[in-house]
Amino acid sequence: MTEHISDIRQRFLSRRQLLQGVAAASALATLAPAGLRAQSLSRPPGSIGPGFREIRHDLAEGHRLNEEYRARVLIRWGDGLGGEEPSGFPLDSREQAQRFGYNNDFIAYVPLQGSERGLLCVNHEYPVSQLMFPGNRTREEENAGLDEDRVLCEMAAVGHSVLEVRKTGADWTVVSDSPRRRRLTAATPIGFTGPAAGHARMRTSGDPEGRRVLGLLSCCAGGKTPWGTVLIAEENFGSHFTGDPQDIMDSHPKEYAGMDGFGVNRGYFGWARVDPRFDVTREPQEINRFGWVVELDPENPDSMPVKHTALGRFEHEGATMAYEPGRPIVVYSGDDYENQYLYRFVSSRPYLPDQDEHNRTLLSEGTLYCARFRDDGRGDWLPLRFGEGPLTRANGFDDQGDVVIDCRRAATLLGATPMDRPEDVETNPATGRIYVALTGNENKPGPNAANPKSVNPAGHVLEILPPGADGMRDHVSDSFDWDILFIAGDPGRDDALAGRYGGDVGDSGWLVNPDNLAFDVHGRLWVATDGANDFGFADGLWCMATTGGSRATPRHFFACPRGAELCGPEFTPDGRTLFVAVQHPADEDGSSYDRPSTRWPDFREDTPPRPAVMAITHRDGGFIGD
Repeated sequence: MTEHISDIRQRFLSRRQLLQGVAAASALATLAPAGLRAQSLSRPPGSIGPGFREIRHDLAEGHRLNEEYRARVLIRWGDGLGGEEPSGFPLDSREQAQRFGYNNDFIAYVPLQGSERGLLCVNHEYPVSQLMFPGNRTREEENAGLDEDRVLCEMAAVGHSVLEVRKTGADWTVVSDSPRRRRLTAATPIGFTGPAAGHARMRTSGDPEGRRVLGLLSCCAGGKTPWGTVLIAEENFGSHFTGDPQDIMDSHPKEYAGMDGFGVNRGYFGWARVDPRFDVTREPQEINRFGWVVELDPENPDSMPVKHTALGRFEHEGATMAYEPGRPIVVYSGDDYENQYLYRFVSSRPYLPDQDEHNRTLLSEGTLYCARFRDDGRGDWLPLRFGEGPLTRANGFDDQGDVVIDCRRAATLLGATPMDRPEDVETNPATGRIYVALTGNENKPGPNAANPKSVNPAGHVLEILPPGADGMRDHVSDSFDWDILFIAGDPGRDDALAGRYGGDVGDSGWLVNPDNLAFDVHGRLWVATDGANDFGFADGLWCMATTGGSRATPRHFFACPRGAELCGPEFTPDGRTLFVAVQHPADEDGSSYDRPSTRWPDFREDTPPRPAVMAITHRDGGFIGD
């Protein structure tokens, strides 16, 4: 039974009243210490609202933003990492392995010369075969009929790209001869660190020692470190694996028990026809080697990335870091699946500026925690440590390696709060407050205080307040306060699709299915969405203040072409360029390579729709969002 919106509204208002004193006090606090971006503002951090003119809800073949801004395509699927266009489509596997991958997602800008030259590090989440290859077939037919080279092309289209970009005048271009260019795919060698490295459950016929894996899969959101590396989160990795888990129930009971929630045996990609390690009946433990956070040094194209198992194995949406010199670093991550949990990792040793060799070991050792949200507006971080509480041999955990491999089950036993698909988790660099995007949940046993709708088709955003005032919040503390920033949906409705915001959002300010989050130099929150097409308008980007009188009142900034979602919003340090990833344009029912619903961004009859990264700038060179 759907909970009536009046009950949700009452709970929402009660939560806001409960924390009103906390928010008011913190709004007057000092600004960010080391580890948080310092600013000089005449108003409290996060209180400056957007100044641009809003665009309307719409569903069109092209992207849209208002005339004050320019959005230029920087690089597209199939382009070379030096910016050169492909000779034609479809691509074969050899070409794809050297070119920008499919479905660009998370973007990290790593400065080389401030805000006008840097490395752009981009995730590639998953292939969409019926839009990549001709044949005019449905997704199911295309996946079932892939020949060997098309499978290899898909495997080469995922992973990560590193390219160098620079700004000349008002325009951004790709540096054609950069020595730092690099592609990581499903075949790139990657090492392991932490408690599961070398673990018995990580060993396979191809890697008897369990210390090196080929590839990174389903790279969704991510994060950056203060020592210049990039964190890549593996999300829906299970859908790349096929085979009947029932066949390993007796021989590998732990693997059998852990596969159910990861989508194995969907028959979605069929990669096992080419590479048997993706058949769980032939290599039951290969799947344990995915679902981690990967660290990459983008400035060294010869370096081997590593998967940090201390951060846990689940469907990571991202990996956002909070840090302060002389204290442990903290990494936040959501498990993007219905009724899963929010996590953080706290390193055993402190972050030491200018000691990169030391800092690059910080993600190898520490404590993983899951979040429990109480009804009274407080919360707790519960440690996932072997031998403590229920995490013992009596419950099937033989060591810490088992705990991090099966941390979903460990968090369930500890009593973590089930969430409405926790996706991106970001920390406001001006205040230290944490924001969690909950994309939605239609298959839940019941509501809880932090996820108040019995059925939640449009999602919401939570605000977590570690102890302390804004700019001086203690991310290492095991307790926190929390609030609901807004409930997504249409504020004009009074049913499961009803939305609740901090003020009047008008006809186009409301949004659905918040996914990726970002903050600009003024501490404003930017929310990218995934799923608005189902509500009759395009996914895109909305902006809002997080404190003050216009708190939680979004304004519509950018709209994707039809069938696409917006991913990875990333600002340059000066706040004057915003990079965005437009993912899977034309991915709609009945749309295919031969007959797509849009041919964005090229709009040529001989070219399929292409995911692309865009650079957005203000026409007068000012801050994005003002």
